[in-house]
Amino acid sequence: MAKTLDDMTEFKKLLAAKKLILGTKETMKKLRAGKIGKIFLASNCDQSVRADIQRVCSLGNVQCVDLSQSNDEIGVLCKKQFAISVVGVA
Repeated sequence: MAKTLDDMTEFKKLLAAKKLILGTKETMKKLRAGKIGKIFLASNCDQSVRADIQRVCSLGNVQCVDLSQSNDEIGVLCKKQFAISVVGVA
């Protein structure tokens, strides 16, 4: 449980610093370009999306973190009116 709290604390700090890239398409584009340092995935992220992102992360040596929050909760946390499954850190 402490690991998830640490991840959420880090997530909130990065959100406040405006260093997050929201959404699968934008995150994948930046990930392939080598401009992503870390990725957060929602607990209910689509399995095919999760597999694609984890594959590219392993090739690029980028850390991929599974959050315990759902995509709806992450959307609310980011003050958006839509669900967010994938968040990248620039």
